[in-house]
Amino acid sequence: MFDWWWAYLALGAFVGFFAGLLGIGGGAAMVPVLAFIYAAKGFDAAQVVHLALGTSMATILFTSVSSVRAHHAHGAVNWTAVKRMAPGIVIGTFGGALLASVLDVRLLSVVFTLLIYYISSQMFFGKKPEADALPMTAGRTHLTSALIGVISSLTATGGAALVVAYLVKRGIRIHEGIGTAAAIGWPLAAAGTAGYVLAGLGRQGMPDWSIGYVYLPGLAGIVVASMLLAPFGARLAHRTPGPLLKKIFAALLFVLATKMLISFL
Repeated sequence: MFDWWWAYLALGAFVGFFAGLLGIGGGAAMVPVLAFIYAAKGFDAAQVVHLALGTSMATILFTSVSSVRAHHAHGAVNWTAVKRMAPGIVIGTFGGALLASVLDVRLLSVVFTLLIYYISSQMFFGKKPEADALPMTAGRTHLTSALIGVISSLTATGGAALVVAYLVKRGIRIHEGIGTAAAIGWPLAAAGTAGYVLAGLGRQGMPDWSIGYVYLPGLAGIVVASMLLAPFGARLAHRTPGPLLKKIFAALLFVLATKMLISFL
């Protein structure tokens, strides 16, 4: 159970820092790494990607708390936007988790990789969303939030890149968008984790110490390290725009997602 503890801690430290810095949940980086670890541990190949997704989603429950506290201290969380987006996020994320559970592992790997390619390319080329004239109406917000929730479930991310882009287009400043995305990460993670737990219950080939598609030893190791590092990343986010760090992170996402796709195809 504890033979890969060092890898979980290292992974947790890495994603915790970037969760605070960029407002991300870290799942984009965690999923391919956890898939490699679980495959190396000899877990059922048909369950490896689903376990990686479920465990990654569960970590956001903890990393988002640490990150959002730091952003809130800087006055960078728009709680009105959080309340407006939360219902759609919860419904979309829960539904997305159930959808992921019935997808073939190869198809799921392709879907995950394509979505990560999109997110990483947006980050790498520094494409910044610009405000437009469209108001943040209830109907549009619920629909957009639900779609973000589905995509977030299939990538096990906090949906930060999509949330930030949507909020900035509604006229919210970028740093406030990042902090708000971190806050939205908690209800998103709660719904996604519930979906992955429910979908994985009773499945054949599940490892010991797992609840549904959440592997508890991996969750514990990642959470301990990530919660320690997230506040440091959040502080840095308010001191520097971090364009170089974003490009490095985006490039790493691209490589990790590609390696996972190749290994499962």
